[in-house]
Amino acid sequence: MILLRRAGVFVALGLALTAADAMGQAYPAKPVRIIVTVAPGGGNDFVARLAGQKLGERLGQQFIVDNRPGAAGTIGTALAAKAAPDGYTLLLGFVGSLAMTPHVEKVGYDPLRDFVGVSLLASSYHMLAVHPSLPVRSVKALVAFAKTRPGELNYASASIWGPTHLVPELFKSVTGIDVVPIHYRGAAPAAVGVLSGEAQLIFASVTALMPNVRSRRLVALAVTSPARSPIAPELPTFAELGYPRVEAPSWYSLVAPAATAPDVVGRLHEELVKVSAAPDYREQLQRQGLEPQSSTPGEFAAFLQAEFDKWGKVIKALKLP
Repeated sequence: MILLRRAGVFVALGLALTAADAMGQAYPAKPVRIIVTVAPGGGNDFVARLAGQKLGERLGQQFIVDNRPGAAGTIGTALAAKAAPDGYTLLLGFVGSLAMTPHVEKVGYDPLRDFVGVSLLASSYHMLAVHPSLPVRSVKALVAFAKTRPGELNYASASIWGPTHLVPELFKSVTGIDVVPIHYRGAAPAAVGVLSGEAQLIFASVTALMPNVRSRRLVALAVTSPARSPIAPELPTFAELGYPRVEAPSWYSLVAPAATAPDVVGRLHEELVKVSAAPDYREQLQRQGLEPQSSTPGEFAAFLQAEFDKWGKVIKALKLP
């Protein structure tokens, strides 16, 4: 009996030690999923894959991109909000689903309460480009041409209530033109819509459009940044052309479900700071027209609140249906 009891104690202690060892494993102990709320291609997907690759190299685990497009990014965002807060499901946070869409649709998450920011990753601005068959080579010419054909031109939108929808609507309100949206499921399909001639113009990230601009399959007219883009310095800003209100950045971040343990968030943030300082990482972003960014979780919370409030005011002023 004593031996059995000792054996029993030994076994129990062994199980306890095994559980403690499992609990004490350094994060991450298995692959990590990054939900991206759009289809493959475009700025979101590129940033998630690059950041995931670099984090994986540093932490010794795979960071797997899981594309969940649809409903202006709200499907994937809601999925991430409801995921287990264990650090193994993250979200590529985007201005559209976190700061724009919640003002116009009922979404299955609260962008300000359901997530904790790990860090900003990058920012970019939008480019206005048109199909080469359109007989315009400047914003002034486009506005004049569109005014003679109200309702006849289409712009390609990567999602409803996202930047590629709201930025052209802002442009319409400023210039007084009437162009009609065609909504696609992501930046890459939207670009294809313009390339095919189904739509005539598009506002999208420099990342998404530059390859087709360089190959002359699209004609770029202007950028929405406050200063000229370093990868397309020949393009004027809208402010230069007399439209200072048409300034709209996109931003990308890494966020986790709100209840994720602070030490997990801290570990990810610590590694992202090192990643963001690496010259090769910065160079890869900048080649795509993206500006590397970084922030603490607290700084991101304040940033998101400001962006949420800003876009709420813009959307209210546009009086969209």
